[in-house]
Amino acid sequence: MSSIVGLQGKFSGNDLIKMLKASKMRGPDSSGIYLDEIVHGIDLDSFDDEKEYDIAFGHNLLCVYDIHDRKSSPQPISKDNLVLTFDGALYNFGTIRNFLNKVGVEGEITSDAEALINLIDFYNNGDLLKAVQSAVHLIDGDYAFSVWDGENLAIARDPLGVKPLFYAVGDDLCAFASSRDSLNELGFDEIQTLLPENILFNWDDVAPTQYIYEKIMEVDASKLDKLLKLSVSKRVEGLDKLGVIFSGGVDSSILAMLLEEISCNKRLDITLYAVGSENSKDLEAARYAAEYLDLPLKTQIITPELIRKHLGEVVHAIGDDNLMKIGVGLTAYFASRMIHEDKLNVAISGQGADELFGGYNRYLKSYEEGDLEFEIRQDISNMYHVNLERDDACTMLNSVEIRLPFLDKSLVEYAINLPVKNKISGSGDVLRKNILRKFAFNEGLDKEIAYRPKKAAQYGTGIDKILRKKIIPEIDLKEFL
Repeated sequence: MSSIVGLQGKFSGNDLIKMLKASKMRGPDSSGIYLDEIVHGIDLDSFDDEKEYDIAFGHNLLCVYDIHDRKSSPQPISKDNLVLTFDGALYNFGTIRNFLNKVGVEGEITSDAEALINLIDFYNNGDLLKAVQSAVHLIDGDYAFSVWDGENLAIARDPLGVKPLFYAVGDDLCAFASSRDSLNELGFDEIQTLLPENILFNWDDVAPTQYIYEKIMEVDASKLDKLLKLSVSKRVEGLDKLGVIFSGGVDSSILAMLLEEISCNKRLDITLYAVGSENSKDLEAARYAAEYLDLPLKTQIITPELIRKHLGEVVHAIGDDNLMKIGVGLTAYFASRMIHEDKLNVAISGQGADELFGGYNRYLKSYEEGDLEFEIRQDISNMYHVNLERDDACTMLNSVEIRLPFLDKSLVEYAINLPVKNKISGSGDVLRKNILRKFAFNEGLDKEIAYRPKKAAQYGTGIDKILRKKIIPEIDLKEFL
């Protein structure tokens, strides 16, 4: 929904503005700063302040909500002695607001940031760290935020790492940001990633008692239906239109099908977006599935010329010259570019389903060796820097917020604890993701869609082939890093 930045140490007001400019595409609708006081509606191009400060925060807003009781409001915001900047979405916003009203919190709460700062303020009895820990225990969402009480600074990130948060600690200056580029603007050499579910408190890393991927519990295999439908519905609350990054595979088709069911009971305009080279497998499957679902589909034909034109910004955003990451990143980039051109700012993606339900081909070897559950938990723990930061960076180049129903906190806890047999039935199970495919078929998708073999995005779109045959021989990818 936005980008957040912050500085502590010795710096000028213009340093904060440099950071905001570097991440403006993440929040093109409004910019706000805290430099001794909060100011909204800043013109980043005309702002000039060489005065020295010791603490500052900045925010670029991407406006997602605009309904009477919930809005995307300018930040930073304050409450009593607290100053907060927030990036993300609280999917239990209504629950948090009702809780605050019941415990006597006064004032109208119309944004996620307002709900969060009031929740932290409610728990704050002089110990900011405990207040933040209590608040994040209650909230359900994808987020990164910072909160300052005049003496202490706490920075937190959601349990899966859907929202990015980078930081750097120097002798005279410390900083954090949603984007690496914002930190690069100030010349930091060592940039770190805040681990999902961790809290950076006065620049010391505080881990949770237990990470989400470490939780072990008994689960009921029949609950997938309820958890997945709830996850999707939470992510479209307050929205009336959105896009789906669509490949025609089982994961994105399930999400499109569930969104279509939701649209029968509330206003929700859904458009599917698929990319691929001419006659690619993904475009073929996407067209078939879109017709089956009776949903509008828009496509982008990928050519070598189109990749050459946009490759540099995508590689730079990813910060890696790994071909697999670039192939998937270009898919997300071109899909979100179409979504942005249609004036949409939220996209739904099926990211996470393969890790949770055993979708990758390499999981067969893990199954045979008896290590499947361990590897899945390891993949979930590493997903933030392997997949999520890449996808966020590429979609945010187009000012599109990506939402991932398969990475709902409750659904993840459920899926990682499912017995292995629900994911892979045996060493010859080349389709994998058994429980998810059965759900898809039982919910109404035909066998062609529900049991379509997995093909990784970079291969299904044909992008990898173009990169290897047409692009890589001509270009040194390192020049973009």
